[in-house]
Amino acid sequence: MKFATRLLLNFVFFSVLSFTIIIISVNKAIDYFSFVTIQKQMMERADMCELSFRGILAKNEISASQEGTSKVAKNALEALKASGKEVRIYDSKMKLLGLAVDGIPVDGGNPVIFKENIRNALEGNYSYTVSDNKLIYFAIPIQDKYYQNAYVFELVENISYFYDIMDKIRYVLFIGAGGFIFLITLSSLHISRKTTKPVKYLLGATERFSKQQFEHVELKRKDELGMLAAGLNQMGIQLNNYIQYQKQFVSNVSHEIKTPLAAIRGFSQYLYEGENEDDELKKVYFHLINESDRLTKLINELLMLSRFDKATQELNPEKTDLSELAAGVAQDLKSRAEKKDITIEITLEKTVFVNVNKILMSHAIANILDNAIRYSGKMSQIRVNTYIRQNEAVIKISDQGIGIDQSDIDLVQERFYRAKNSQFASGTGLGLSICKEIVEKFNGHLEIESEIGIGTTVSIVLPLA
Repeated sequence: MKFATRLLLNFVFFSVLSFTIIIISVNKAIDYFSFVTIQKQMMERADMCELSFRGILAKNEISASQEGTSKVAKNALEALKASGKEVRIYDSKMKLLGLAVDGIPVDGGNPVIFKENIRNALEGNYSYTVSDNKLIYFAIPIQDKYYQNAYVFELVENISYFYDIMDKIRYVLFIGAGGFIFLITLSSLHISRKTTKPVKYLLGATERFSKQQFEHVELKRKDELGMLAAGLNQMGIQLNNYIQYQKQFVSNVSHEIKTPLAAIRGFSQYLYEGENEDDELKKVYFHLINESDRLTKLINELLMLSRFDKATQELNPEKTDLSELAAGVAQDLKSRAEKKDITIEITLEKTVFVNVNKILMSHAIANILDNAIRYSGKMSQIRVNTYIRQNEAVIKISDQGIGIDQSDIDLVQERFYRAKNSQFASGTGLGLSICKEIVEKFNGHLEIESEIGIGTTVSIVLPLA
């Protein structure tokens, strides 16, 4: 997953999580404080009702007989019948003594009674219950002159308005939450893009540096990213200077060595052909000739790399049939393969067009095919295939040779690097490096797959013309 996507998802996730916690907390707080407010209002009304009830109880100082209790309840109900939507009076045995609905006393009836509510009130506590139909039953203990809880006065009110208000508040809250999440997503997208844009720029710069394309790196910022860009730019300048110095040194040395080496080779050839008496000395001259040839090949490859390093080099690419080019190179090297009893099997797509320099690309294909022949044993087979893969042209060269260790695969394209198991065959360590340089000049790349003792497959991948 990309850094920008991960940053966006993390930002949105934690924002939504935080806001969800806030919404849940606010929702619970609204419920709690709203009920506290309702309870406070009911308690204020209950206190007024209790004072009135106690006044009625004081005026009727009679014994706690059945007749006296009924008279007190009747007088209290008459005085307090308009205190609420519904008013009830119970005695100490939780018997309903009086009932008024909307200010009108009701005889008989079968109202819903919450006995636990009444029981809690008789214990001396305010108690309330909210029913499923959104009615609150608020019970108040009434004490007689002996401070005994002789009655329970219960107010019943409809608090559906409160739930309607809560539903509207929640609706507004959730609409706001949706808008907040939408805005957070947009702002997160903007922030992630703005944050990752310089990171992508610096990442692109490092990728170009890895390809030795040392362009100027600059971010007009005064923060850590600006400092990183400045440091990266300075590093690129120093690396470019060092690489150019190294390449120029190699080029100069190669040019200087080429002439005396040609002389050494010529004198060695002259001595070898003129020596007819001492066989040991003749072997020495022959060895000098071979070493001179090896050094000449090395210098020629170094000079070729030097030419690639010059920015002003004209590549002169032209539309070329890659299948035809590969077939020609394979045909040229067939005789060399046959000397080692190696067969070259060629399977080519009819027409695979790319924009390349024919001479340079022929050299790259020949280098890979030459390696395949050199590192393959007798009676083995080399396969050369060309085909189209999506929008890319591919030349795949597979051998049945010694193979390359996995730890060496990423290094064999570097200059002068030779795999650990390649010592039995002569080489300069520049073959694949030259191929890489050539292929990359035409916006392509090499793909290498190998297994020790099984063989190696090297693919040249180029964009289609």
